[in-house]
Amino acid sequence: MDREFKDHFSGKAAAYGRHRPHYPPELFSFLAEQCHVHELAWDCGCGNGQASVALAEHFERVYATDASAEQIAKAKPHPKITYAVAPAEASGLPDASVDLVTVAQAIHWFDFEAFYDEVRRVAKPGGLLAAISYGLFEIEPALDARLHHFHRTILGPHWPPERRHVDENLTTIPFPFEELETPSLSLKAAWTLDDLVGYIDTWSALQRYRTETGEDPLPAIRDDLAQLWGDPEESKTVRWPLNVRLGRVG
Repeated sequence: MDREFKDHFSGKAAAYGRHRPHYPPELFSFLAEQCHVHELAWDCGCGNGQASVALAEHFERVYATDASAEQIAKAKPHPKITYAVAPAEASGLPDASVDLVTVAQAIHWFDFEAFYDEVRRVAKPGGLLAAISYGLFEIEPALDARLHHFHRTILGPHWPPERRHVDENLTTIPFPFEELETPSLSLKAAWTLDDLVGYIDTWSALQRYRTETGEDPLPAIRDDLAQLWGDPEESKTVRWPLNVRLGRVG
């Protein structure tokens, strides 16, 4: 079934670039090791280009696309990366041209059948598709409990339905490819309270909550977190379990 492009992030494109966590370099080293050739990687749903820049360390060229022109406008320039505004289901790439397709924190928004047809078209024989996501993070038990309540109860009704695939660790998406094993990895960041609040402010459910209720719950959750955090300038370790589904295409 076709899905219209649901633009949850263009209005926060700059904040997305500042506040979203970075993927571990080990992830892209591993993916590159699984590729027979390293001529071209397609980073689909690239957002601000975090994964695209990491891929450029391992591939001669990276083609990075996103359906949001605002996200592409905020993406980090790199001599090996060509950014383009394009839907996941119509990349504009030539047939059998891509060694690796990556989708980081975005595949749940796609029309799966149409996207997978596009992957089959552009992938070289034996090329790879990596679907990557991270779920709810962990800091400390007291903070985690308050944040999980905010995420699931306060914002719960406002999460787009597609977001459930992320909460289910990508186990419920269709994945019609020969699946390969992947290592256990996580994202980590050292954040102050303001860093954390800035990240929460990029959540699609928070944008929908504001639109649908006319209210902003962010100041209240910040006050709650401040009581548990201690010195707001103190950095705490934030950790996200990383989910990767890796498939051999054709």
